[in-house]
Amino acid sequence: MKPFTFLALALILSLTTNPILKTSALTCSDVYTDLMPCLGYVQGGPLTGDCCTGVSTLMSAAKTKDDRQTACKCIKNVASSAGGSYTSRAMGIPAQCNIPMPYKMSPNTNCNKIN
Repeated sequence: MKPFTFLALALILSLTTNPILKTSALTCSDVYTDLMPCLGYVQGGPLTGDCCTGVSTLMSAAKTKDDRQTACKCIKNVASSAGGSYTSRAMGIPAQCNIPMPYKMSPNTNCNKIN
């Protein structure tokens, strides 16, 4: 089984329950939906504008401390189950897209310390 197969499945499931108006806090489904365009890059393909747009959308959506911690935990969960080369490529996406992130995309990040 490929490391990100479960991510793709989670994204498909999240798309089938997409609300018309988003009024609740950020969820892992939101995070995975925003980052889905980056999957090809993480698996060895080229970095796309859609990936950078997804990261930017995620950073814009994570306005509160709780949202930022949720996004971090979701990313960390995926990163901890992925191989080293996948994680290395994923960690470089924000810098390559010129998008500042309040935390490092890593399985070692302490998400509870994010403000």
